[in-house]
Amino acid sequence: MASIKLSEGTLDVVDTGAGKPLLLLHSLLADRSIFDRVVPALARERRVIVPDLPGFGNSSSAGATIEGIADRIALLFDALDLRNTADVLGNGFGGFVASTLAVRHGARFDRLVLADTGVGFPDPGKQAFYAMAEQVRKNGMESVVDVAMKRLFPEDFIAAHPDVVAERRAALVKTNPEFFAEACQALAALDLSGRVGTISNPTLVVVGELDVATPPVMSRDLAAAIPSAKLVEMPNCGHAPMAQAPESFIDAISGFLGLKQQSRPKTEA
Repeated sequence: MASIKLSEGTLDVVDTGAGKPLLLLHSLLADRSIFDRVVPALARERRVIVPDLPGFGNSSSAGATIEGIADRIALLFDALDLRNTADVLGNGFGGFVASTLAVRHGARFDRLVLADTGVGFPDPGKQAFYAMAEQVRKNGMESVVDVAMKRLFPEDFIAAHPDVVAERRAALVKTNPEFFAEACQALAALDLSGRVGTISNPTLVVVGELDVATPPVMSRDLAAAIPSAKLVEMPNCGHAPMAQAPESFIDAISGFLGLKQQSRPKTEA
């Protein structure tokens, strides 16, 4: 783990493995550790770079816009000497950041994987983010953690895997409430509908069929809006398939990213 000082702020980053770089961007309801179950396998073939997004962990805030957050992430490409060769994968909030990164800095990287994200939220979703921002400012992260777990995972997974849920709860409650509120506001304000059509990076859109945080229709609309994007729907998965079904998630992205590890026997519960 390293704290990378940029021209604007700092990003805390885990950088492991060797090979073509793969940058992983986490969800609003998580920190970078949401990828812990897939990083070891990915790092057998790739240099895997996992930052805490601005405002999460020890990464400094980049303000309450997705554009500002994406621009901060873009500074990593030079800071880590990625030479325009990296692939970028974003989940949820990180997916919105990754899409915006592609719109604004797409020439800086190669392939794009967007997991459980969309073009923007309808008005009820926007209002829910504004309400969540207000709630955490008044009552702290504990006030939203139960709802957050139900948005990350399907109910049967929550019942069957209390250890994973406890791990995710512990990570989320450490988040700075003010920075979390900024991220909620950024998501509420974002509308990529007029911009995602300009993305030229080869793109794979992945979504869990049981995702209630960013329902599959959002990913279908996103895939339809990006030229030549491919869509994969993962059965029985929620918003965080990399934590819920890590082997299946790696299988879902392996062909697109040119990974060798495909069609292995499953050991998931």
